[in-house]
This record gives sequence, structure tokens and C-alpha cells, in this order.
Amino acid sequence: MANGTSWTKSFFTGIWSVLNFSRKLFFNIIFIVLAIGLIFVLLKDDGKIIVPNDSALVLNLEGDVVIEKRYVDPLDKFLVQALGQKDDNPEVLLQDVLFVLENAKHDKRIKTLVLQLQGMGSAGMDKLHQIATAIDSFKESGKPVYAFGDFYSQNQYYLASRADKVYLNPMGAMMFEGYGRYRTYFKAALDKLKVTTHIFKVGTYKSAIEPFIRDDMSDAAKEANQAWLSSLWQQYKQDVAKARNLSEENFDEEIETFLSKFEQVDADFAKYALDNGWVDGLKTREEIRQEMLALVGPDKDEKSFKQINLDQYLSVIKTPFKLPNIETDKVAIVVAKGAILNGTQKAGDVGGDSTAELLRKARLDETVKAVVLYVDSPGGSAFASEIIRQEIENLKVANKPVVALMSTYAASGGYWISASADKIISAPSTITGSIGIFGMFMTYENSLDYLGIHTDGVGTTDFAGIGATRELDPRVGQLIQMSINHGYKQFIGLVAEERNMSLEAVDSIAQGRVWIGETALDLGLVDSLGYIDDAVESAATLAGLEEYDTQYVQRDMSASERFWKEFFGQASMMVGETNIQQDESKLMGVVKHFVKQLDTVAKFNDPKGVYAHCLACEIK
Repeated sequence: MANGTSWTKSFFTGIWSVLNFSRKLFFNIIFIVLAIGLIFVLLKDDGKIIVPNDSALVLNLEGDVVIEKRYVDPLDKFLVQALGQKDDNPEVLLQDVLFVLENAKHDKRIKTLVLQLQGMGSAGMDKLHQIATAIDSFKESGKPVYAFGDFYSQNQYYLASRADKVYLNPMGAMMFEGYGRYRTYFKAALDKLKVTTHIFKVGTYKSAIEPFIRDDMSDAAKEANQAWLSSLWQQYKQDVAKARNLSEENFDEEIETFLSKFEQVDADFAKYALDNGWVDGLKTREEIRQEMLALVGPDKDEKSFKQINLDQYLSVIKTPFKLPNIETDKVAIVVAKGAILNGTQKAGDVGGDSTAELLRKARLDETVKAVVLYVDSPGGSAFASEIIRQEIENLKVANKPVVALMSTYAASGGYWISASADKIISAPSTITGSIGIFGMFMTYENSLDYLGIHTDGVGTTDFAGIGATRELDPRVGQLIQMSINHGYKQFIGLVAEERNMSLEAVDSIAQGRVWIGETALDLGLVDSLGYIDDAVESAATLAGLEEYDTQYVQRDMSASERFWKEFFGQASMMVGETNIQQDESKLMGVVKHFVKQLDTVAKFNDPKGVYAHCLACEIK
């Protein structure tokens, strides 16, 4: 018997050794192949990017404009490129765009700027305004700016309007939709599924949970949304009308006016845009190419005009490894972008622990004298928000002033983490406020009963067995609502103390209501309006700095992470990207939207189930 057991053990040990050897061999072969390819790329010198003299800088924005890119695993990124796939959610870093435009303004090799905006996705008004301002600054060099487009979305046209010449394809189109806030509501569907939704909230305007308890938008939500949407639309019209030297009445907001003009141009969108002064000419791609050839000349292959795109130019002018000056005082910038979640999160979400760690890193760095908290978040976990805010208090105790800068969003939890800063700056278009909290979960006792499934048992307390498969005890619901009420009092108490306001004054502008930046200034929720340069300058002034550097504080990568990032970053140069477009039905879009809403809620991980989040901040 002992011999049999020994033989069996040896047999399986041998099999495991073979499998383990095969696994190691497989990955070693993959590593060697990639390493050889990487060496090949590094040794090649014919792929070196240069900036041709008298060339056009093509500002081809591909993806959403963000202040921090979401984390993507280097291996995943490499495989996507190697397999010829397209990133479903490409992103463009705002700081890179501004840096490129400022450098190109003074670069004698750059003769003109071409705005190629077809691939640009979403971008908050604050980001659009900063890019537009940088384009205006570029024009001060005397170099012309052209915008070419087959079509222009509303966001794309905001930037295109700053060009000296705006061209549209004769078969192209553009029109202004304005801003809207339309949501999909699921109450009737949940009722049919016999799902019980439990809502706990404070605030007349805290509408984040309305899609789960209503089939339409409440009057209070309509009132609040209409106010900030109208202000945002007014800012857009003013900026574009000024750039094009046109009247704000030219936007044709009423469909009757639009139809009248549309009929006069025989239902030709391109002709409508030309007649209304939105574009300077209708030109085919070849006509545009010929105009650029006449301006900057042909490229070395004589297939097109001399040009360099955004990523190529950035790779030339941006130092890959910038060593900080350890003797220079610094203003540190900590980015808080995305939903606020408990624990450690990767870039793209705000982690209570991870973002607090970045602030702590700045606090412990002796060269950092002030901090800018760059917020672009609709909120999330109240607990995580408080963890971040406490670290801001620690910075202030360390005599390091903190300036909170609000980007596109700084609502609910986004305002919570900003409240204790020495100074709060928002963009005129920032969506902020939403001072209120809520809790929500669903139980499925009726759904399961319909299927003949039931839950039963015993427990030692009234709290034992609380879960999604049982009916919620009303007393437990009362307990949760009391906790939510306490959280709301804590929130408005924080704002009252930090903003030097009474509780009654804060409550009157809180209640979960969303405000736009310029209105938030009038209400005393922010101290001034501005952007990143204003925030850095304010932080430096508060710290008494005259000479200083700025640096973005980022999580320290391990040696292994740095190696693989550089390895796959170089390896990705061996493969090209192809554009693959996939269409989806409207129905599938609705389904995905519903799943996204549930997924957003499912991601929430506040240990007390209390959230300061603004789902109403989404613009459509």
C-alpha cells in the first residue's frame, strides 16, 4: 500500500514537473521573441522622427480629452496593437496638447497648424476652452491655422472656429444641437421584474437615483438641470460667435427657423453651414491637399504635403525621462479624476487610499511647498472622499497650502474633497455642487418568489440574514435613513465651516442641487474662476514662492512595472494600429446604457453604503 501511494505521488509529481517546465519554456520563448523584436526596433535608425522644415503640424486629436489617462496594462496595450484592434476608449492628454501648441508657436520648423478633429471624442468645456486659448496664442506667431473636416460635431467645431480658415467637405455636414440632459428610466422595467428598490437620500435635487424609482425626470431635477445647461450653452455660443465674428442669434435654436434656412439651400447641410458663416469654404480632400501643398510643399515621398502629427511631434519635443531638480522648490499637482471609490484604484478612478497616498507623498517631499488638487470627478464614496480630505488637512498642518482646481466635474464627493483646500478655483463651466448623499440597493424577494425560490432561517439578532433575497425590515430602512441624514449634516457642516457660511445658508444651496462654475462663484462655493496655470500660480503665491517647478505626483512603479512598461512600450512600435468601426443597434445602446448604470452602482464600495455622487452631471 505504501509503495502504491509512493508511486502515485511520484507519478503526479512528474506530471507537474513536465507541465511546469512546459509553462516556463512557453513564456521564455515569448519573451525571447519580443526581446529580439525590441532590439531590432532599437537598432533601426531609419524610423527616427524628424520635424521637416516649413511643415504643417497636424493636430489630430484621437479620443476623449482628459487630464489623466486611465491605466492600461502595457501587455494588453501591446496585444491590442499587435492584433490590429482599435482601442474602444482612446484618450488624449490635455497637458500634451497644450504643450505641443505652445512649443509649435515658437518652432521655426512649423509653418502652419492644421486642426484635424474628426477623431476627437468627448471633452469638457474647460478643456476645450484651454485648447482654444492655446490655438489663439499660436496664431499670435503669425502662422496660419486651418481646420479641415468632413463633418464637425459640436465639440469639434468649438475648436475649429478658432482657425483662420474653416473648410467643410461639400458632402459634409454640421449643426448645433445645444446641450441636453436626457436619461433612461427603468422603474417600470424593474416593477415587471418584481425588483424592490430601496432608496435613502437627503436633498430635493439629489436625482442620481431617479432612473431606478421613476419613469421620468422630476420637476426639481428639470429645474436644476435646465439652469446649468442653459448657462453652459450660453458660454458656448458666446465663445464661438466671438471667434467667428457672428451674432449669437445665428445659432438657429428653433427648428422652424432652421427648416426655413434649410429649405433655401435645398436641404444641403454643407451649403447651410457656408451661407450661415460657420465655414469659409466647401472643399474636397484633394482641394485641401493642393492648398497645403502650395503652402508647405510636398513631403519626401511626394504623396502629400509636409506634415507631422501630434504624437510624432510630441515624441520629438518631450523629454522621455525628465529628472527633477532636487534643489528647486515645487508646486505639486495631484490629479483626482473619475469616480471616487474606496481603497486603492488605478488611474481612471479616484481611490480613497491611493489618492491620499499621492497627497501624503507630496507632504513628505521636502521640495514640495504647495499642492494643487486637480479634480475631475462627479463623486462617489463618502468614506473615500473623507479619507482624501483628511490628507488635505494634514498638508495644511505641514504648512503646505492646497489649491483645489475643478475641471469639468467637481460635484458631490468631488466637492467634498475640495472643500478643505485653502482656495478653490473652478472653470466657468465646471459642474459642481450636488451637496447631498444617498444610499441605494435592490432586493429580489418578489422576483424569487415568482420563480418559486424562498429564503428562510434563524439568527441571533434582528440584523442577521439581511440580504438581497429577503424583504427589508422597515426598522433597518429607518436605521439606514438616519445614517444618511447624519452624513448630510456632516457634509453641509463641513461646507459651512470651510466656506464660512451658516448651516442654513449651505442647506439652501445644497439639497443635492448641481451648479455651474460661474454661479458657484456667486454662491460662495468657490473663490475664483480659472484654469491650471491660475491654480499653480495661486498655490505658489500662498507658499511665498517666486521661482519654482511644477510636477505631477504619480504612484511609484515597482522595478518590474517600469521594465514591462518600457518593454511593451517599445515593442508596440513594431505593430501598427488599424481603425475598426463597429456599429450597434439603438436597442443594444439602450441595453448597454442600462448595464452601465447598474455597473456604476455596482462599482460603489463605500463600507457604509453612503455615496456623494452626481450621476446627473452627464451631458447628452
